[in-house]
Amino acid sequence: MKNFSGSPLHCNNQIPNHIRQRNNRKSSFLSALPLRFSLRSYGFCMATLFFFCFGSLFYQLNGGPPKILLDIRQYLAESQFVHSQSQPTRKALPFPSQVVYNRVGKCGSRTVVILLRLLAEKHQFNLVSSDIHNKTRLTKHEQVDLMRNISGIPQPFLYTRHVHFLNFTRFHIEQPVYINIIRDPISRFLSNYFFRRFGDWRGEQNHLIRTPGMKDDERYLDINVCILENYPECSNPRAFYIIPYFCGQHPQCREPGVWALERAKQNVLENYLLVGILEELEDVLLLLERLLPHYFSGVLNIYKTPDYKKMGNLTGTVRKHTPSLEALQVLYRRMRYEYDFYNFIRDQFHLTKKKIGLRSSVEPTVYSPAFLRELALRTPEPLDEDEELDGELEDANSWLVHP
Repeated sequence: MKNFSGSPLHCNNQIPNHIRQRNNRKSSFLSALPLRFSLRSYGFCMATLFFFCFGSLFYQLNGGPPKILLDIRQYLAESQFVHSQSQPTRKALPFPSQVVYNRVGKCGSRTVVILLRLLAEKHQFNLVSSDIHNKTRLTKHEQVDLMRNISGIPQPFLYTRHVHFLNFTRFHIEQPVYINIIRDPISRFLSNYFFRRFGDWRGEQNHLIRTPGMKDDERYLDINVCILENYPECSNPRAFYIIPYFCGQHPQCREPGVWALERAKQNVLENYLLVGILEELEDVLLLLERLLPHYFSGVLNIYKTPDYKKMGNLTGTVRKHTPSLEALQVLYRRMRYEYDFYNFIRDQFHLTKKKIGLRSSVEPTVYSPAFLRELALRTPEPLDEDEELDGELEDANSWLVHP
């Protein structure tokens, strides 16, 4: 008969020997198991902790956490449980709220800066435009001071200055979003060469104020002589101008070569929201309006106004002419890295337009020496930079078009 009372089967409460031996073996096994498990777990945990710390340090030294962690963080922030029926409160500042435009000289940045002055008032963001135009390379202390000053601007802000790329994460400062515009290298070179000497249509005497120390023999130096006789202004490293703006502050960024070229390309891919080309400026403004609407919404309406176009016509460089074909060929060879970078940017820009659904109005071309004859005439002259803007912005709101 089965016993359902739970009482022992034997009245004298004695346990049989075979049961006692089996229990003793189980007890000895279980007593040894926690020790083995603890040692293995301890070693595993320490190894995991070591690799986690090493990986975390590696990512911080190389620009912060991996993208997957940022995506997870954003997902968690957007997926917070809300107890009430109301929608979760959105951030007051849309992303990105920190933008740096390290504008390249003679690449239409004056056009964009004047537009930004009007847009900042319209959209209520802080625009800080540096009046320092001749100091693009900074010491380490100057870099840190400038980056801290930039980071201290109330958000949302857009900071603009002629300065080579600054790596904020290297000094453990939050990296802003970069934007920029470049131009056909020879066309930019010619515009800069004649603008420094003769100014523009707003007043031909402006060049005397801009370059007071330039002697007449230098001011009236024939550009063909400058190029063919290898004057410093027309040869490397001074002809190596665009790439350092994207390569950065490293001394090797100033040396024409593959290292600076590849580093500039990498920085564009990792840190720049958009780098446009001046030859397609309207498309650049359209993309900026799409990508940064809280900064550039309505920019094309302003840019296409007759009064704004009239202002642009007054800033064309005077006495500008095209060098000889021989001089252009020499200059083209000296700028082979600049053209490699320009073609890379142009392809990336067209790819961005394609992704957004904007059809390119300019088909990619292969540059040849014969084509260089038309370079100086192919790019329309935008508003030039490096001069005060305040006098030209009087009554600007009178022709500001509101959408």
